[in-house]
Amino acid sequence: MSTTGTRTVRSFCRICTAVCGILVDVEGDQVVRVRGDKDHPLSHGYTCAKGRALPALHHHPERFERPLLRVDGELRPVSWEDCLDDLGERLRTIIDADGPEAVGVYFGSGLGMDASGYRMVEALFAAIGTPAKFSPLTIDGTAKTLVAHLVGGFPGFSSHIDYDHATFVLYIGVNPVVSHGHNIALPDPVTEIRKVRSHAEVWVLDPRRTETARLATRHLAPRPGTDYAVLAYLARELLRDGADREVLEHRTIGRDELATAVEPFTVERAATIAGAAEAELAELLAAIRRAGPVAIHTGTGVTMGAVNGNVTAWLSWVLMILTGAMNRPGGLWFHPGFKLQFESFELPVLPPDALFGRGPRSRPDTQSFLGEWPCAALPDEIRAGNIRALLNLGGSILASFPDANVLEPELRSLEVLASTEIIPNPTTDISTHVLPTKDQLERADLTIWDFLVPRISMQHTPPVVDPVGDRRSAWWVLAELGRRLGHDLADPGGTDDEMLARTMHAARCGFDEVVESGYVELPVEVPSPWVETYLDRSGGWRLAPQLLVDQLAELEPPAPLVLIPRRQARKLNAALDFLGEAPEVILHPDDARDAGVVDGQPVVIRTGRGELTGIARVDAAIRRGAVSVPHGHHDANVNLLTDKDVIDPVTGMVRYSGVPVTVEPAG
Repeated sequence: MSTTGTRTVRSFCRICTAVCGILVDVEGDQVVRVRGDKDHPLSHGYTCAKGRALPALHHHPERFERPLLRVDGELRPVSWEDCLDDLGERLRTIIDADGPEAVGVYFGSGLGMDASGYRMVEALFAAIGTPAKFSPLTIDGTAKTLVAHLVGGFPGFSSHIDYDHATFVLYIGVNPVVSHGHNIALPDPVTEIRKVRSHAEVWVLDPRRTETARLATRHLAPRPGTDYAVLAYLARELLRDGADREVLEHRTIGRDELATAVEPFTVERAATIAGAAEAELAELLAAIRRAGPVAIHTGTGVTMGAVNGNVTAWLSWVLMILTGAMNRPGGLWFHPGFKLQFESFELPVLPPDALFGRGPRSRPDTQSFLGEWPCAALPDEIRAGNIRALLNLGGSILASFPDANVLEPELRSLEVLASTEIIPNPTTDISTHVLPTKDQLERADLTIWDFLVPRISMQHTPPVVDPVGDRRSAWWVLAELGRRLGHDLADPGGTDDEMLARTMHAARCGFDEVVESGYVELPVEVPSPWVETYLDRSGGWRLAPQLLVDQLAELEPPAPLVLIPRRQARKLNAALDFLGEAPEVILHPDDARDAGVVDGQPVVIRTGRGELTGIARVDAAIRRGAVSVPHGHHDANVNLLTDKDVIDPVTGMVRYSGVPVTVEPAG
């Protein structure tokens, strides 16, 4: 690739699943600017601060350019051959002595947006044969998959709002203006929400008046973790008057059981639990009855609540089913996948226990979920001697996993902690091997999580610049490691595009077609026949899974002052620290006054597990009783507050939201 002249390369951003189209301006070997591609059919010229930061990320002054190996307690630059030889030998020794289960693998977000790299992670994991798989699923995302499985019968149901025809959109614990949605992406969110406001009501349930709430028709601020009570009340009343009777009679199972489960949630009880006015809840019910189909999007404010997250996600589906929104115009459509085409084969109707299996030996209170172990179990597995090596593939574990005070010394005790990374963080600081893989501007790529994109589409990008230093493709690094462990996973002389072509073998079009056009899209069909065919075989939506009914009955009101999570416009999980987004702690004025805290003052947040210090921002836009702390910061690490032992016993999901806290001025 030429290193002289000025040029513009059309690409797409892989910071998040919105995969916005971008134009990258390059002068020589310098990436000077990223701007929106106005001709892109998804994002129409939109970019966010995170995407526009790609030049600064690529040229970060501390970036890793060569492999690092810990020698005599110090990380030193070495060749790829020496680094991988040492790593392979150590892993072989551990596997020979204690079996493959002694090696854990973390499928981190950093590699999760690298199509060929992620597929090679899957291949290496399968080749090693260890059950010790960890991923962000048990950090922020189990509830949606659990509910898709228990209510829909199929965990692959990925629902998208039909924004063009919606009459009522309800956001619960999600702030797409900042996050671009949770799992399900929303490119150019401000434009999209303003557009939907022209023909639909948009309501937000969130303890804080978020950027999204400011654009909405109405905002209700229930107590943290009590959205389920509002939804249970709505379901109770719709079952009495307002439910879609055709759907209820011919597309559902468990109507009587659902009615029994939600019967206690009168408007009086729901208002008491949620700390809301009865009149507000009645107005919400009336608006839903007027609108018909209700399209709901939940986010980390729900899923990070562990048990109450499961119940809220379930009752969200219930509300959409009762209003006839599932697989209907104006409601939700289900993504069939571009590469894996769900309509092309007969989907299995799975029993309720199909996603669960044996959990880690050190935690008999847990089980595996969707083939993964809870991230919360990692320190116990290391302490018990069951895991001696960890492949950290694209994750800042100390800023992501719970109970960082407990976790850090256990990570330091590992014989192998190998991390793929491009910029230093506290986890690479204690790693035994650091493997610098190409950043997104240095590699060819495809859309990987195609079913999370709000179109049936596929994108391709060429590399924008040559890799700096001796960075290599993630797939090559992992294939070479596999070769040293005795597994032939790929031709080490292959190219990025050759590896990407392997991921497209069953797709709706050929790899060459995507490369030539850069973007391929197919029409969305609503209702989707494949969904209706599946429901014919399954018997319909399961309105009252016993597991969720039991969890609803066991929920208790939140503590007087609790932690809630928040995403930030100039931060992405544990990345982009260099953009300077401060770890502000948002407090209601009354809570701040009671704690003796003033705006702009350093403030200490404590739980029974630890404490962190942030900067107080006193703001009446958050309801009393909620303390909002952004996640992903290393200096104000929210995982110093979380508890590895307080998790959802069903999925292993950590409780990040609704954690009781105390607040006081620092010092």
